[in-house]
Amino acid sequence: MPRIAEVRDAAEPNSEGQRARHVRMLAAASELATDHELARVQMQEFARRADVAIATLYRYFPSKTHLFVTVMLEEIRHIQEALERRPPDGVVGTDAIYAVLVRATRSLLRRPLLANAMIQSNATANSTVVPDTAKVEQEFWAILLTAAGVSEPTDDDSTAVRLLTQLWLGVLQSCLNDRITVPDAEADIRSACDLLLVRMSVHTTG
Repeated sequence: MPRIAEVRDAAEPNSEGQRARHVRMLAAASELATDHELARVQMQEFARRADVAIATLYRYFPSKTHLFVTVMLEEIRHIQEALERRPPDGVVGTDAIYAVLVRATRSLLRRPLLANAMIQSNATANSTVVPDTAKVEQEFWAILLTAAGVSEPTDDDSTAVRLLTQLWLGVLQSCLNDRITVPDAEADIRSACDLLLVRMSVHTTG
């Protein structure tokens, strides 16, 4: 399990060169965690793969938790971009939320070790120490609400999406740990949508 080694603010990239190094560090983290369990990879290895000094890596990511929460945030943004290019076909309302969750599940399961690294890091992070964990939640909730066609969410909408996201992450973790199959995971997600989204301001197609 990744640990937060130190409580301090992470730097933000400001210049073009800093942003390029930031991208390389995130790419290196994704590559190494795709093939290796997170606990077995040291920060020095991420720095070496990204071709940056270890001090530079720690400047932007004080721990592996910081690093992989940001990797998860980038993954959420990739999911959003993919949905903008190809929205769920033929579904509306809460059915669209289910379709998005299934697509996100299948995408994450293609790289199970990386998915584990992201989910475990995000689950253990305190948002006051690792601010990107709050962004992960907010941006994913926004994806689901947008997919459902909700532009001004009610309290019921926000609560339903928050609870559904928490349940979805648990289902996904069970699938990653080989406790349930992918078809079982998708069936559980369907049941969760049916149970938790009944009070949303938009509904399934029937």
